[in-house]
Amino acid sequence: MRWWDLDDVTALEHELFPEDAWSRGMFWSELADTRHPAGTRTYLVARTPAAAGGRIVGYAGLAAVAGTGDVQTIATARDQWGTGLGSRLLTALLRAATAAECREVLLEVRVDNERAQRLYRRFGFTPIGLRRGYYQPGNVDALVMRLADPALNPVEESTDG
Repeated sequence: MRWWDLDDVTALEHELFPEDAWSRGMFWSELADTRHPAGTRTYLVARTPAAAGGRIVGYAGLAAVAGTGDVQTIATARDQWGTGLGSRLLTALLRAATAAECREVLLEVRVDNERAQRLYRRFGFTPIGLRRGYYQPGNVDALVMRLADPALNPVEESTDG
């Protein structure tokens, strides 16, 4: 992900997460910590082929600090659900976590987002806690999930449901 992707990324973000979407400034802040020697962030976009318009159809981000990875965001356009794009994005994040020598990877997911929870479970993430009212302004709880040592967990390439 680069700064010139932010218009498309934030448009997709607001379409998918209308109540608790990240702002353009939040993405800018995350991108500021990529692409330099001490950078702790990895952000990716997925596009349709250039012949099909090169539209951004997914994005994902990881923070990797002191041996712990944290999936900051992952999203796919609705017309991409079931194509395996979510699995491919998560695979890329886990590879980045392994390259950063993370011993574990954490994430938060809305308790009402069963689709995402199924994806994470297929990759070996297990629930470890709950954050009450984490997603605002809707006051929706977050399920905290953990993957122990991403380097030891085989990455699944199946389609996401």
